[in-house]
Order: sequence, then structure tokens, then C-alpha cells
Amino acid sequence: MYTNSTSWYSNALQTDMPIATYGHYGFALLLIPTAAADYLEYERFQLINALAPFIDAGKLKVFSINSMNKESWMNNDMLPEHKAIRHNQFNEYVFNEVIPFIRKSTSNDTMIYTCGASFGALHAMNLFLKKPDLINGVISLSGVYHLTEYTNGYWDNQVYLNSPEHYIPNLTDEWYLNKIRASHHIHIYAGSGAYEDPASAKRFSTILFDKGIWNNVEIWGSDIAHEWGSWLKMLPTIINTKF
Repeated sequence: MYTNSTSWYSNALQTDMPIATYGHYGFALLLIPTAAADYLEYERFQLINALAPFIDAGKLKVFSINSMNKESWMNNDMLPEHKAIRHNQFNEYVFNEVIPFIRKSTSNDTMIYTCGASFGALHAMNLFLKKPDLINGVISLSGVYHLTEYTNGYWDNQVYLNSPEHYIPNLTDEWYLNKIRASHHIHIYAGSGAYEDPASAKRFSTILFDKGIWNNVEIWGSDIAHEWGSWLKMLPTIINTKF
């Protein structure tokens, strides 16, 4: 498998940001790390190896970036409003720097899908919903879709605007809605085991359907807990059966 790592100084984040690339061809899968993890997390936990047959076959090309959660919602030493600012800077980094990098590494016609597990699932969904003209779909594994899960009670307009469960019911702009509706790949997966929240997956799926947005929601069994072993089963199955 072709593997490459590079980095650049991000204007949005004012720091060096690395990115790992796996494979040569296929649609682009942009991996957003869980919690406070880094761009090599999915490799360390063997998810890249689990995807290797699809990568080597040219079905997909994977890109993996750092999270900024340690400098935003998971940093208890920051003021909440500063956490929101950092979160928005992360969004801008993805939209204005990562997506162009992916385009340069693939083509202007390549489909781009975000993907994440746990906290990364919320980010992946939010990034797609905010820029459906740049991102073509999303795979969310074991996520919740309200940012208030991570804000310790803090609420402002920026929390609202990054919390899909809150802003999607109020979205009326038909341009955005039609771009989102055009996606054939909105996949929401959860387990029923320890520390999973299948109710959140079902609730957000219903919110999307109420807006006329098709999505694929699947709730797996009680043996599927909130852990890497579950995601190592889920993601290859999704790539194999849904793409």
C-alpha cells in the first residue's frame, strides 16, 4: 500500500498540520480522529489495515488529519467562547486547506466523503452538512449529533451552528438542503453495546428524513460496544456494501 505523510503551516490554525495519505486511486475518504487523537490514530488501531484490500484495489484513497479537540472542547483550561473559535478555525482549515489538498492529490471530479468515529463522527457529519458543495457525503460511526454533549453546559450561537441536531431542524435554505439531499452516502451507524448511543443515531436520522434528506441508519447488536473493535468491523462493511 502506498503511504505518505506531509504537513504544512495552516493559516487557519496558525500551526503545522500533518496529513497522512494511503493509496493511489478511488474516491477520497477523509478521516477525522476521535476525541483528542492525532492523524495516525486510524493507522495505530489497525483500521487502515482493515481497509487495505479496498485501498490496494483502487476503490478509495484515504486521507487522515489531526483533530483539534485538545485545543477546543476537550481543553478545560480554555474559556468556552475560545473553544468555539478554535472549532471554527478547524472547520476553515478543512474547507480551505485540506479539501484543496485532496483535490490536488486526486482530481476535481473525485468524490470526497468525511468519516469519523465517536467525537470524530460529529465532526465528520458537521463538516459535510456545512459544505455539501465541497464534500459529497459522510460516514459517522458511534456518534452523537449535538455538540452540547461536549460543551459542559456552555451555549452560544457558535455551539448552535456546529451542532447538527440543533441547526438542521431550522435549516430552510433550499440551496443547502438540495445539495445535502443530492448525496447518496449519508451513513449513520451505531451499536447497542456498552457506551453506545443508538437512540442518538435514530433521532438524528429522523431529523434528516424530516427535512427530506435520505440517509442510511443501521443499529448493530449488543455485541457492538464503543470501541475500536466495533469500528474495525463497521467501516470495511460499509465500504464493501454501500460504495
